[in-house]
Amino acid sequence: MQVSVNGQIEEIQAQSLESFLGSKLLLGHRIAVELNGEIVPKSQFSSVMLMDGDVLEIVNAIGGG
Repeated sequence: MQVSVNGQIEEIQAQSLESFLGSKLLLGHRIAVELNGEIVPKSQFSSVMLMDGDVLEIVNAIGGG
């Protein structure tokens, strides 16, 4: 199936958002995830299943001052 990740189309297997983020080595990082225009709370990463045509935006939180 195909999903859009930060504007790039990726071919992936059906999986949870948590599994996808783990495959990208993003779990444990300070990130915000938007799925189809809705922010997904970290507590729901394991229960959200990615579907064909989904649009993901993933942003790293970077501290500064």
